[in-house]
Amino acid sequence: MEYSTKQFKRCDLISVSGRVDSSTSASFSEAIDASMNNGQYKIVLDLGGVEFMSSAGFRALLGGQRTCKRYNRGEIVLSNVPDRVKEALDLAGFLALFKLFEDETSAVGFF
Repeated sequence: MEYSTKQFKRCDLISVSGRVDSSTSASFSEAIDASMNNGQYKIVLDLGGVEFMSSAGFRALLGGQRTCKRYNRGEIVLSNVPDRVKEALDLAGFLALFKLFEDETSAVGFF
């Protein structure tokens, strides 16, 4: 798994590619935590390059969302979610917890 972070005025954009599984979920969580440690609680996750996401990746997503929404500071939104990942999110019941956008431009514009 690889990720890159772009900082904007109102939010951070984290682009993720590869597999997010038990061996890479720690670095996925660290990417989200790094933005929050810099004081940015409005985060866009671009999942366009993600091939597979396991339950460990979903736990990292949920933990990040919980921290961002605490005290009404912000939230995590998802963009370019592949169909397989979207189906897994739906099966896990996570679609109700995240806003999904077709591209990163509209996701960044949400904030």
